Amino acid sequence: MLTHNILTLLQTRFHQNPQRHNGLQWPAIKEKLEANPEKLEILQKMEDTGGEPDVVGFDAESGKYLFMDCAAESPKGRRSFCYDKVALDKRKENKPKNNAMDAAAEIGIEMLDEDQYRYLQSLGTFDTKTSSWLVTPENIRKLGGAIFGDYRYGTVFIYHNGADSYYAARGFRGLLRL
Repeated sequence: MLTHNILTLLQTRFHQNPQRHNGLQWPAIKEKLEANPEKLEILQKMEDTGGEPDVVGFDAESGKYLFMDCAAESPKGRRSFCYDKVALDKRKENKPKNNAMDAAAEIGIEMLDEDQYRYLQSLGTFDTKTSSWLVTPENIRKLGGAIFGDYRYGTVFIYHNGADSYYAARGFRGLLRL
């Protein structure tokens, strides 16, 4: 049942948002999805946490389709997390329920990095009221910081914050390679 429902949802989303996947054909994507039920389960988890995954490209080098969270705002089921386990462990009080890096791994997705986030923003307008943690360069993370992005004033902004911070309007977006 899961396979049919998520496939139907993905097909509908694919046809409703052609600007996200120019040149890609649904039958080829569907065939690859049907051959990889474990990836369908991950896409279902992305959907269940509010991500609204959709195909956003094809990596010719690896031969894989790229799915990203395309919800207008940062996925509701993945907000109020600090950046990673180190940041979570650092907090002594008012700890969030989880951290973004571990939550992404539990779902089976990669968190978006800055380049991927900017690419996603080229396909539509996302995070106009929320923000999303992004994979942070090691030199920033070593100093206790982490980066996140949002879209305000017609511009994609990338900011920094303490990795141990968390906000009701900040979550994370993911990438699945199929």
